[in-house]
Amino acid sequence: MVDSERSQRYRNRMQRKKEVIDAAIARADREQGLLLVHTGNGKGKSSSAFGMIARALGHDMHVGVAQFIKGRSDTGEEAFFRKQDNVIWHVLGEGFTWDTQNLERDTETAQRGWKIVQEMLRDPSFDLIILDELTYPLKFGWLDLTIVLNDLKNRPPMQHVVITGRGAPDTLCEIADTVTEMTDIKHAYRAGIQAQKGIDL
Repeated sequence: MVDSERSQRYRNRMQRKKEVIDAAIARADREQGLLLVHTGNGKGKSSSAFGMIARALGHDMHVGVAQFIKGRSDTGEEAFFRKQDNVIWHVLGEGFTWDTQNLERDTETAQRGWKIVQEMLRDPSFDLIILDELTYPLKFGWLDLTIVLNDLKNRPPMQHVVITGRGAPDTLCEIADTVTEMTDIKHAYRAGIQAQKGIDL
């Protein structure tokens, strides 16, 4: 049995914690569309973004997905979410850069893809847009960062956007409302384990 003194200390600590949290909640008095960036070398950036699709669908929100870099259509996320009425899914890439090895082609593919994204960013019916692996076209110079930032800033006021990928540019992180960096501590791939269905694919 927990002694009364320890129980009282716990109650006091939780009361102080509640006061701090309640005050923080009270200060958050605005609603707006958020720009979130999931970056870093760790695994889980895209998975986290796709998890937000499930959350949005639970609120009957309309979701758009634009996948840069990836050129295949056999991931579990796409197989599932394409079946949902409120999801529009675009695979805009042609594969990893080390597969294509063609700067002009990769640039044209990215710019063609961004025109599709621009239409989504102008459409207020999209409540949430996932721009998966957008950081790579920015990093490699396939897309004009100034144009991308301008399009993001001028989207509908209540539209949420999530951008994933390693090496997010500082200027993108600066305009974002939330930036999360995934840290790579240990990865099964380095132990010779293939990407697994339901976990990696």
